[in-house]
Amino acid sequence: MYKVFVNDKPLFLTNKVEKETDFQIFLLETVDIEQLIVKMFNNKVGKAFLYYPDEKAILKKMKEKIPVAKAGGGLVYNDKGEVLFIFRNGKWDLPKGGVEKGEEMEETAIREVEEETGVKKLKIVKKLPKTYHVFKRNGQYKLKITYWYEMKTSYTGKLQGQEEEGIEKVAWLNPEEIKEALTNSYENIKLLFEEELVVK
Repeated sequence: MYKVFVNDKPLFLTNKVEKETDFQIFLLETVDIEQLIVKMFNNKVGKAFLYYPDEKAILKKMKEKIPVAKAGGGLVYNDKGEVLFIFRNGKWDLPKGGVEKGEEMEETAIREVEEETGVKKLKIVKKLPKTYHVFKRNGQYKLKITYWYEMKTSYTGKLQGQEEEGIEKVAWLNPEEIKEALTNSYENIKLLFEEELVVK
């Protein structure tokens, strides 16, 4: 099952039909995806399931219905075990950004972290789960697939938020501060921390 966030509301891609009552279920094959997304953005649908019988083909089917944008990002630890966060659009987030032509996804993730935060000496430790969310750009809805990597750095220099990306601040947060920041973050960022269990 995949969890795609639309305006921080979950849209599940599933091959199972469960007997629940607090969500709407649609057939991925026949759904007007844009109409459903608009309803979710306008708070008319709080949570929905898109059903398709073949689990392996479910994401491919979704991609046929909506254009995809790929991004790479980092969950970056320093030597003190703090995590690198950015503050943008009134919420705490992790640094990430779109792939440039000819780039490997790992290169994208490292470049974006450097550009958005000023942090250098980044090393990828491991791949993390991908996250999925829908956003609107130039009047068109797109599915953003973000490839996340856990990174480590011994960088202790100045943090520099990328102004043209609207980043107001960059900070190293300890586990206690992370808990606080996640109360004002995005669902897919919270998901990463659930997977990581970094917030004990």
